Parts: sequence; structure tokens; C-alpha cells
Amino acid sequence: MAPATAIDEAIEAAEAVAMPAAPADPLAELDVAREQAAEAAAQPMTQRRVLSLATPIIGENLLQTAVGAVDTLMVARLGAAAVAGVGTGFEIVFFIISILSAIDIGATVLVSQAIGAGDRQRANHLARQAIVWGLILAVPVSVGMYYAAPSIIGLFGTEPDVAAAAITYLQIIAATAVALFLSFVCGAVLRGAGDSRTPLAAAVLANVVNIAVAYALILGNFGFPALGVAGAAIGAAVGRSLGAAFMLSMMVFGRKAISLRGGWGWRPQVRVARQIFALGVPAAVEQMLSSGAFMTLIAVVALIGTPALAAQQIAFTALSTAFLPGIAFSIAATALVGQSIGARNPADARKAWAISLRWAIAWLGIGGALVFVFADRLMGIFSADPEVVGSGVAALHALGFALPFWAIWFVSSGSLRGSGDTRTPLIVGASTMWLSVFFAWIAVDRFGGGLGWVWIAFGLTTTPAAILMWWLFRRRVGDYESGRRPLPTVDRSFAH
Repeated sequence: MAPATAIDEAIEAAEAVAMPAAPADPLAELDVAREQAAEAAAQPMTQRRVLSLATPIIGENLLQTAVGAVDTLMVARLGAAAVAGVGTGFEIVFFIISILSAIDIGATVLVSQAIGAGDRQRANHLARQAIVWGLILAVPVSVGMYYAAPSIIGLFGTEPDVAAAAITYLQIIAATAVALFLSFVCGAVLRGAGDSRTPLAAAVLANVVNIAVAYALILGNFGFPALGVAGAAIGAAVGRSLGAAFMLSMMVFGRKAISLRGGWGWRPQVRVARQIFALGVPAAVEQMLSSGAFMTLIAVVALIGTPALAAQQIAFTALSTAFLPGIAFSIAATALVGQSIGARNPADARKAWAISLRWAIAWLGIGGALVFVFADRLMGIFSADPEVVGSGVAALHALGFALPFWAIWFVSSGSLRGSGDTRTPLIVGASTMWLSVFFAWIAVDRFGGGLGWVWIAFGLTTTPAAILMWWLFRRRVGDYESGRRPLPTVDRSFAH
């Protein structure tokens, strides 16, 4: 493994050559510096390399989920309607995030490929452009979601008290969507460059702030007004804002994989936006369609009743902890496969996928078993309502069996994105999610099934999808290795 000092020296050499006072041949020197950076950054694709990137992501995702879990735990003291309202609003927040992921995923793939090619300056330029175009996208999304919140919540057909709580939660999150975006895009570009520790530190900060603010505002502690559901949303927004500010400051003032120092590269460039969106839009459409499926699922669960709706939020919050490692290894696979493709090394891309897959299956297999065995205790932490607990236990039992297959799906989809293919995960993922919702609706509306049958439907459809994604990535990387498919090229031209 190349020492960190060698990498830093190569990067400093590239930056020194990129903006000299009067160089003899700046382009030639910059090419040499890029080659030196590529050689210094080249590391064998080992289990240690995968784990060093994925482990902080697991911690970060755990802390991101903890924001929702802590809020749900505090809001649960207000009653089932408040919990169901936050859960309904949170599904739409995922939809907002999916829109913004057009920037996040495109930037992650391009940044990782630039890093793999040893081109740190292009990676820094892409980071700037991702932030600029993300802000351009986030502002209209924020305004639109804020004013459309009552109409959107009305589509779910929830009871009036649940709808009121959901509208309150959603409007506050929508009003602060810029901070929500920055927290995700900064983490995305850092992880694409191989730095998952800075986003982890930001997540720690966001959680500490969220807990303090939410505790003060939900029930009116420390002399603050009791704002109920609004307090939960404010806590989450303030926490994410400070986490994003921390990552930005580290990229500006610290010595990180991505540097935002200097005034160049901030003017919006349509050519760069096309490259980002060409990769990001299919992934964003996939997430929007998947989020839309989950929002539709809320309407299906609402047919069962408010206790089931509250159980849905609690069960999904508890389950999120179990499948976080799968998501973490998916993100790590996207970055490492992208870096390997940028370095023109498809064999390392296959290794990154295989190592990530083994660890994800192991983690989610254990998580599924624990969720199944301790389902009643997990539900009991959040609610004492027997009807809510009963529905939630049935859901967790059904989902526990599906978790290992979700590991295969997550990692193989992430690996395909890192290879430059974001359309296949769109087609397979979106169609599978909507098919699951359709089967769930049949189970509830036609056969009177409960929440457990809703999630059995998901297990039946996601299992074959996971196996298909596994096969598709193996075929694609095999084509790269044999030369049947040309490797994507890294665009080294950009304007200062």
C-alpha cells in the first residue's frame, strides 16, 4: 500500500504545476504530475481497502438513520398519529433526496473515475460543479415541495391528525432542502474520492445537534416551547446544516481527498452538467420511482389503519439499522469500482465487487436473524400499543428473510453504477419496486392481509431481482476484462 505522504506529495506537485507563475511547459508538467499521482494512489484491491472505505460509511449511515430513529422515539410520546405523520412525511423526504441524487450519484461516479485516473484536479473541479448545480436544482425543489406539501399528503388518504403532522414535518424539511442537499453531495464527492471518514465525523456532529435540538423542542425542555412534530423536523434540519458546513470547511481549509480552495471552477458549466446528469439522472429516476413506490405503499398500508401505519414507520426505522451495512458496501463498491475503471483495471473492479458482496451478505444475514429473533423487543422500544407492536413484528419477520438478498441487490447495483451503467439498475430496480407495491395492494385490498403480507410481497419480488443484478454485473465486468466492451474514458479537459 502506498504511503499517505507519497500521495500527498504527488497531489501537491500536481497543484503546484497546475497554477504556476510562468512554467516552461505547464501542460506537459501537469501530465507528469497526474501520472505521479496515479502511481502513488494505485493500491491493490484488498479486503483491507474495501473495509477501510466501507466501515466509516456503516457508521455514517447508522448515524443518519439515528436521526430518524431518535425523532421517532421522541415523537412516539405524542401518540400514534404523530409517529404515523412523521413516517408519512419522511417517505416524501426520501423522494426529495432522490431528486437531488441526480447530482450525488453522477458526481460520485465521475469523481471516483477521475481519482482512479490520477487526476485530482479534475476531481476537485467536478466537486465544485456538483455543488453549484446541486444548489441550482435544490432551490426550485425546495420551493415546490413546500407549497405542494398539503396536496401531496392529501393523496395518501390518511386521517386528519396524521395528515396535519405530516404536512408540518414535510414543510420544514422542504424549506431547508438546500442544507439537506449539501449534506448529501459533500459526502458523495468525498466518498467518491475514497474519503469516508470526514462524512462520518459530520454525521456525528449532525446527530449530537439533532438530539439536543429535538429534545429541547419536541416536548419543550430547557424552557423552550413545545413544538411537537415541528421540533423533530427543526432538529434534523439544524443537524444536517451543521454537518454540511463541517464538510465544506474541511474541503476548503483541511487536507482532504477533495479540495475546494481557490476561486476557480465555480461558474456553472453546461458541459460538465451534461456529464454529471448523464450518469445521475437514470439513478435519480430509479430512486424517484422507488420512493414513489414507497409513498404509494403508505397509501396501501393506510387501508389497514393508523396502528399499521405507525407500525410501518417503527418497523422500517428498526430494520434500517439492519440493512445499513448493505448500503455502505454498495456505496463503497460504487467508489472502488469507479476508481478501478478510471485506472483501466477491470480485474480490480471485480475484486471490489466480490469483497463487498461477501461482507454485505454476512452483515445482512446476521442482521436478518437478529431482526427476526428480537422483533417484539425492537417494536416494544418504540410503542406499548399491542396493535402497533403486533403489526410491526409481522413486518420485521417477513423482512428478516429478505435481507441477505437485498445485500446482493445493493452491492451489484452499486457496482454497476461505478462501472458507468446507471440505466440497468433503473430498469430492474424501479420495475421490481412497483411490482412489489402491486402485489402488496392485492394482499391488502383483495385478501385482507396485514402489514406482514405487505412485506412478504416485497421479499417475493426482490429475490429474483437480486439474482439478476448479480448476473448482470458479472457479465459486464467480464466484457471489460475480455475486451468485448470498451472501458469508459475519463474526460481530462475542463475549464478553470
